[in-house]
Amino acid sequence: MTRDQDRIRTTPGPDLSVIVPAVNGEAPLVECLEALDAAGASRVELEVIVLNRCGEPLGRTIARRFPGVTVVPTAIGATIPEMRALGFATAHAPAVAVIEDHVIVPPDWPKRMIEALAGADVAGGAIENGATASTTDWAAFLCEYSHLIPPLPAGPSGPITGNNVVYRRETLEKYAAVAAEGYWEDHLHAAMRRGGARLVCHPEIVALHKRHYRVAEYIAERYFYARSYAGLRSRSMTGPARVAHAAGAVALPPILLYRIVNRLVDKRRYRSALARSFPLLALFLIVWAFGEAVGYAAGPGNALARVT
Repeated sequence: MTRDQDRIRTTPGPDLSVIVPAVNGEAPLVECLEALDAAGASRVELEVIVLNRCGEPLGRTIARRFPGVTVVPTAIGATIPEMRALGFATAHAPAVAVIEDHVIVPPDWPKRMIEALAGADVAGGAIENGATASTTDWAAFLCEYSHLIPPLPAGPSGPITGNNVVYRRETLEKYAAVAAEGYWEDHLHAAMRRGGARLVCHPEIVALHKRHYRVAEYIAERYFYARSYAGLRSRSMTGPARVAHAAGAVALPPILLYRIVNRLVDKRRYRSALARSFPLLALFLIVWAFGEAVGYAAGPGNALARVT
């Protein structure tokens, strides 16, 4: 690697801290950090914080190839929400962004994320597919991200993603206890909205989700995510409510499929990819519903720690 990688470094006064939970190994993380390195060519001082649950070998590799990156080891069983909360507590910059280890940002991303906080406490961008080689990758992307594909409504009414988002650090400090509860980002964002924080969508700030899957791998991923999501929600429910939600999950696949198809038709996006991946997409949505049913009925188990 070149000396240019010194642009990614921990400094006494960074402009933007970037939280990157590392859960998928070396190859995607290196590509993610290389994109951040290129983005560091802007006049934005970056502090990149990698939360590493993949073990010491990955930590040593990142320390060697990206010496300016702060690598924070976590337990192998740490969940992504726990890793994000640890990253929030570690960050020094007044603006704190979150991506995933398989998200690729454009060169102007740091500057635009900071600018997006003008008049906002939280700003989220949009997501496009960076893994376009296989039908499985398309089905997985559409299953998970159809609601974040541009065009999107800009402003307070737009969606806020969890992997292309930036927060004012003082806002995160105010809601540190909520972040530490271990729920997915929608729980944190809902608490912020209730507390009067201004969350704004900036769909013009687009990052690429570049994750490759095998069919069995994504089936497991979707099951664990759905079970963790429903299981965490069920903690505040009565027994009858949990049973009702578990039974209601049976109706999810056609509802979710309709929403995805309707979104893509309205957006005039990815319709040929939708047609090719439709059978797999339907399968993934069935697994999604099954995972939610198990989560409501039996709780999250260890599903949250197995989400990547």
